[in-house]
Amino acid sequence: MSENLFDLCGKIAVVTGASRGLGQYFGRALARAGADLVITSRRLESLENFSSEIESLGRQALPLELDVRDRESIIRMVEAALRHYGRIDILVNNAGCNVRKPAVEVEWEDWNLVLETNLRGPFFVAREVAAKSMLPRGQGRIINIGSVTSVFGYAGMAPYCASRGGIRQLTMSLADEWGASGITVNCLAPGWFKTAQNAVLYEDREWVDYLCDRIPLKRPGVPEDLEGAIVFLASEASRYITGQTILVDGGISTGATRALPKKK
Repeated sequence: MSENLFDLCGKIAVVTGASRGLGQYFGRALARAGADLVITSRRLESLENFSSEIESLGRQALPLELDVRDRESIIRMVEAALRHYGRIDILVNNAGCNVRKPAVEVEWEDWNLVLETNLRGPFFVAREVAAKSMLPRGQGRIINIGSVTSVFGYAGMAPYCASRGGIRQLTMSLADEWGASGITVNCLAPGWFKTAQNAVLYEDREWVDYLCDRIPLKRPGVPEDLEGAIVFLASEASRYITGQTILVDGGISTGATRALPKKK
């Protein structure tokens, strides 16, 4: 096996939603594998520390403003990235949000916020990157970030589950359409990971115990658990994989582990 299958030296990767959380772990992993980065956020100042960190690893980091709900913002970001680097080899569609409410309390604006951020935005970012850089060169890697909710539904998360299920379907559609042009499109779907977005849940010890009882590996994920998967999907090692949803979830999607009733 070639020693260079996972080498990303010379590659240019865009990571959206890189101001915190998993987006920074994805960017860090790609940089350590050799990629230079475009990192995006709605606020440029929120990228300053992370940009410096990437440069300390010996890689370039171009921070750019991006609001995935604004089509003109998407166009400006892609044009700026191409002016700076000349091409985009890898796109990690990571920007996302959630609104946790019972379905009967979800407002029109809640639904629009989540679906526009988690589904419409990634489509138009992928479309712009593909049209302006990947399709003309006949190569590229697109990694849409989904969730275990891409395959499971959970109460109190209707808009989020709808958006993540949609990302899975979008991934398959784009993979089918762009495969002949040398572009792979896959979905990386984390299970239950503690992030800034859901940290409040992990303050409930009873809930954490309940969760771990349902994960075959008996613990929530930590961001480092995703590093190998993101590099794999961005690299030549995954060149014949497209349209797939790769679950990194400790096995919770098997549905096999359930609390047994206590013996009397």
